[in-house]
Amino acid sequence: MDYIQTVLLALVQGVTEFLPISSSAHLILIGKLPGWEDQGLMFDIAVHFGSLMAVLWYFRREITNMGIHLVRYPKRREVSPEIRLTGMLLLATLPIVLAGWMLLVLFNTQFRSVELIAYSTIGFGLLLWFADWYRREQR
Repeated sequence: MDYIQTVLLALVQGVTEFLPISSSAHLILIGKLPGWEDQGLMFDIAVHFGSLMAVLWYFRREITNMGIHLVRYPKRREVSPEIRLTGMLLLATLPIVLAGWMLLVLFNTQFRSVELIAYSTIGFGLLLWFADWYRREQR
């Protein structure tokens, strides 16, 4: 992978990560358009890690505050809002970690196909259309 492809894919990741669209799908699709070779799962993980670092930097005060309360918890036994938030974040993260671990083999092969991206986009688009239509009917 050359420098231009790396920079372009990193920019695509940075722009699409915080939009309500699939940044992972865009990394795969952008890589296919000019006929580039698939950059692979490890590159995708690396640019997603960059997005994670940006989010952690943005929430650094809140994360530091949560960490302070977590360290103080064994001594004080006070269930503060920060402790509750930490517990809820860990609980909410657990299902996707387990699913990712169990589906790791599929992520490397079947989940990187353009056809799956197309079918998923169509399926979720229809689901969103139905939800919007249903909500209008309820009014």
